Amino acid sequence: MKKTAKFLSLAVALFAGLSGTAQAADGFKVGTDLVSSYVWRGSDYGDSPAIQPTVTYTFPGSGIIVGAWGSYAITNNNDGSGRFKEADLFATVPFGPFSATFTDYNQSANRLRAFNYTSSGPNTLEASIGYEKDDLSLLAAINCGGNDLDHAKYLEAGYKFYNSKDGYTAKAVIGAGNEVEYAPGYGTGFKIVNLGISVSKDRFTGAYIYNPDTEKSNLVFTASF
Repeated sequence: MKKTAKFLSLAVALFAGLSGTAQAADGFKVGTDLVSSYVWRGSDYGDSPAIQPTVTYTFPGSGIIVGAWGSYAITNNNDGSGRFKEADLFATVPFGPFSATFTDYNQSANRLRAFNYTSSGPNTLEASIGYEKDDLSLLAAINCGGNDLDHAKYLEAGYKFYNSKDGYTAKAVIGAGNEVEYAPGYGTGFKIVNLGISVSKDRFTGAYIYNPDTEKSNLVFTASF
């Protein structure tokens, strides 16, 4: 249930909490990320390198973005459920330094049919508000439909603390959410689940991400095209 570099930058939020934001050009845009592992809000999904395509359309004059984002694991899950797959739809409306995003997440590693919004289906609906000004980024999100995991909530703050003349930037992030979604199997409380630092240059990003609730860490490399 993402948000890797492409999706959250277009939504004026953060990559997995860890990449920067960008203003999309009007019209269609197609891109992809190659990631060493898919880590979203402190949790690893798929236990595999992944290909993550994005297709968006930005309406001229308004900045409103609609699009689709996916993540497709290269190898099978260790639990025998096959290769992890995700295909999300989203719409983002910007207003000043803020943006409102509505996302339909669809995780289909277990081969469930798409657009199934029951409590046992693969689709989760989320509403979020993002804020970005200067080096500060904020995100607040709540599950509002489908398999909403008791209306799970997530809050995140990011700060770009380094910007060198040779093109390197660095950002720190802290995120907290309901354990039922962001630390599966560890409880139902609201805990810090995402701490990280990312370093980027051009199309490449390296991020160290630690989930203090699950006590698991990941070092993720991303190449964006």
